[in-house]
Amino acid sequence: MTARIRQVHQDSGGIYGSPRVHAVLKRGAHVGRKRVERLMRQAGLAGISPRGGKGFTRRDQDADLAPDLVQRDFTAPAPNRLWVTDLTRIPTTEGPLWLSAIRDAFSRRVVVWETSAHADADLVLSSLKYALTSREVAPGELVHHADHGTQYTSIKLTTRLVRAGIQASMGSVGDSFDNALAENLWILVKTECVRGRTVATRAEANLALFEYVDGFYNSRRIQKRLGYLSPIEFEEKHYADQTAPNQ
Repeated sequence: MTARIRQVHQDSGGIYGSPRVHAVLKRGAHVGRKRVERLMRQAGLAGISPRGGKGFTRRDQDADLAPDLVQRDFTAPAPNRLWVTDLTRIPTTEGPLWLSAIRDAFSRRVVVWETSAHADADLVLSSLKYALTSREVAPGELVHHADHGTQYTSIKLTTRLVRAGIQASMGSVGDSFDNALAENLWILVKTECVRGRTVATRAEANLALFEYVDGFYNSRRIQKRLGYLSPIEFEEKHYADQTAPNQ
């Protein structure tokens, strides 16, 4: 059993603690939670605890702000009803790499992520455009929630939202809890992917992000709020449940 526990822990990149290791093991055999805790402790295995980071919001004092349509309720009845988005900085020795991501509130899936050497409106607009090509979004059903950063109040982005029939939403000024689901993603990225290190190049950082987001987080990182499924598994289950009564 210890060997199997080591394998699950290793497959997670050393990220999973005993609750997630136990959830993975339960998929193939009956095993007690306390036994997993004990064996991990004896083997010196532990998960990684998320840590907060510094915000980078820069507000345009003259910009028109969208209302807060979310009010800290980061739940949705289905995919593509509420997207949260934000920017963060990944340090590299050749300069900062800015990361923009859009996360679906229903499944917590990272719908899209884009990077650039510049934290400008073009970066967040590129993220939105790519997200719209990869997901089926019905006009009038989706809320796009962000902070008051100048990138999100830009004419470029707000015009594209209107054209797509997407409702813009923004939290209050200087309160990370008003965009907590997006902030939580940055905590995961910086704790589980970057892990406090400064990578050599932006290309190296992009590769690390690809391996984490596409290779692990969306497809394999199980979450308690999703019934110990990964975001992709949770969405697949939702669509399967929707079609089952019609078969």
